[in-house]
Amino acid sequence: MSKYISFRRPDGVPSFGRLDGDTVHDLGAQGQAAFLKDALAGDLAALAATATYARADVRLLPVVPNPDKILCVGLNYATHVAETGREQKEHPAIFTRWADTLIADGEPLLRPKESVRFDYEGELAVVIGKGGRRIPRAKAMEHVAGYSIFNDASVRDWQRHNIQFTPGKNFPATGAFGPALVTPDEVGDLSSQRVTTTLNGQVVQDQPISDLIWDIAFVIEYCSTFTELRPGDVIATGTPGGVGDKRTPPLYMKAGDRVDVSVGVIGTLSNPVNDEI
Repeated sequence: MSKYISFRRPDGVPSFGRLDGDTVHDLGAQGQAAFLKDALAGDLAALAATATYARADVRLLPVVPNPDKILCVGLNYATHVAETGREQKEHPAIFTRWADTLIADGEPLLRPKESVRFDYEGELAVVIGKGGRRIPRAKAMEHVAGYSIFNDASVRDWQRHNIQFTPGKNFPATGAFGPALVTPDEVGDLSSQRVTTTLNGQVVQDQPISDLIWDIAFVIEYCSTFTELRPGDVIATGTPGGVGDKRTPPLYMKAGDRVDVSVGVIGTLSNPVNDEI
């Protein structure tokens, strides 16, 4: 399976590479910072390793640590639309995250001091490989470099201040992204994969990707109409029903918790939860 990760080398310099079991093949130029985003427009499979490391000797970074854009699709599963009490609209709800909110697999999600309603949202993430503007739906999947996993952890207290989502979606260390980018040819039938979120071992979300209201090709067409997509851009495709904020009683994340998001063969993103100090 072709898996690519971003990481810090043992000397602390950021790079990216191919993950093969417990071995990391460094594909970045030695002696300088190297980023996956910059290589996505080319042929990743053709890159030669400049070094190899044991997986335990590198520190994971978010799959794409420095995307130009993170576009998030809200209300993209009917179960989530229903639990929020909203009406299904004719067009998708799109909001944005900032790159400095991202954390890697294994790093702690931080519940901010201002929140008692810190919620999980497991999602499939799509990473753009070939950029473009006004990409037609029929060709949209040709622009996908691969897939990963996202936890769009939400500060509901601030998300509900008004009708916009931005404040509740952009506190530091609330967007978990990883562990790896898996290429489309290795995923197989994407629609049959399930988004499954567990909190402290309890399954809280579980739904097949085939249940997306707006599929990936449509979302790429739609988003590329109003903004140019670039290599390394990330689209978080939406969360299934079962969010903690809509449970009875509500189920929010707190310090000491652990949240895992799995998406079929793409893998599992795992993060502990800490309180911001």
